[in-house]
Amino acid sequence: MTDLKTAWTQSRDRLKAAGVDSPVIDARLLLEAATGASRTDIVTDPYRALTDAQLATLDAYVERRCRREPVSKIIGRAGFWKILLRVNEHVLSPRPDTEAVLDVVLPQFGEAQAFDILDLGVGSGALLLAILAERPRARGVGTDVSFEALAVAKDNAAHLGLAGRASFLRTDWGDGLAPDSFDLVVSNPPYIPTGVIPTLDPEVRNHDPVLALDGGPDGLDAYRALAPQILRLLKPGRPFAVEIGFEQSESVQALFIAAGAAGVRTTQDLGRRDRVVSGFRPENG
Repeated sequence: MTDLKTAWTQSRDRLKAAGVDSPVIDARLLLEAATGASRTDIVTDPYRALTDAQLATLDAYVERRCRREPVSKIIGRAGFWKILLRVNEHVLSPRPDTEAVLDVVLPQFGEAQAFDILDLGVGSGALLLAILAERPRARGVGTDVSFEALAVAKDNAAHLGLAGRASFLRTDWGDGLAPDSFDLVVSNPPYIPTGVIPTLDPEVRNHDPVLALDGGPDGLDAYRALAPQILRLLKPGRPFAVEIGFEQSESVQALFIAAGAAGVRTTQDLGRRDRVVSGFRPENG
């Protein structure tokens, strides 16, 4: 019989041979998902035998990962900030880099403060729901053009117990929403230049929706639409924050300044790469 330790080791070796970047972690995550074992179980009870069904499931998971399908898409969930999100082929798997948006916006609102959030291009709901989970008096709206993405976001809101404070709308960015309505606007729009997409890692180019990746010929199409909309939808004096590609700071800042934003600046992620452009609508704007 194959035990937890042996299954982990064998899975790790298969992933390493396939060129997967993090074979040790990925093997453990797939083993946990296939068997229901926790990380503690693997350490404290390493010789627990796997059933034939568990072995078959693990083998299928590892084979999919060897073909460079992301772990999050295989097991159907991904951690982001302090929440666990359900994900599928219709949404981006949330990435740690995006947490830099939260580092920018959360300090601007107290834990007991009531405020209204808008997440443009909500996807899985990562940004909106992470903020709502941290700020219990906040309420939010998430928009997306994808029915399938909105279904995922709604499911995540319900799963996290946040459905009562989150609503979702199918529209193109903020079209149809009333001006001067929100205290905070956030977005992680598509920003990869079209020509770069074929060069991305297979985990991204083959398993994330192109709609959530393709930012047009120069990667800036979404920001051209977002900058004036965000300034229209914010209440005077209120902030925004958008994720950017690490080489886009100057261009995105210029678009928001041209739209009338004040206090525009760029914040880096933990890897010291430009990641978030933020600012606010002027009080008299």
